[in-house]
Amino acid sequence: QVQLVESGGGLVQAGGSLRLFCAASGSTFPINLMGWYRQAPGKQRELVATITNGGLPTYADSVKGRFTISRDNAKNTVYLQMNSLKPEDTAVYYCKFSGAYSPASRFNDYWGQGTQVTVSS
Repeated sequence: QVQLVESGGGLVQAGGSLRLFCAASGSTFPINLMGWYRQAPGKQRELVATITNGGLPTYADSVKGRFTISRDNAKNTVYLQMNSLKPEDTAVYYCKFSGAYSPASRFNDYWGQGTQVTVSS
């Protein structure tokens, strides 16, 4: 069972920066994808950014050029550096870990508890 511990959320003014952290423990999956999703009030959860254990990132169009995802495989930790924050970035941010034993096998998904990010105008 993979457990995720998130930290780094908070309140920041528009234009400011925050850095989110997510540490995974208990994984035995040799293949994994870690990422961040967010959910604003009244909206569906949406992808923010993901990164493979090989270091390949993907980003939602809304955060490209402002957010940077990175990871430390030795620590099983993923980071999300958020710059030039906007009020519309306000949401609960969730860390997600997807692991598999081989490229052809099913991925198992695990979610963190979420951390609140609030951007004031």
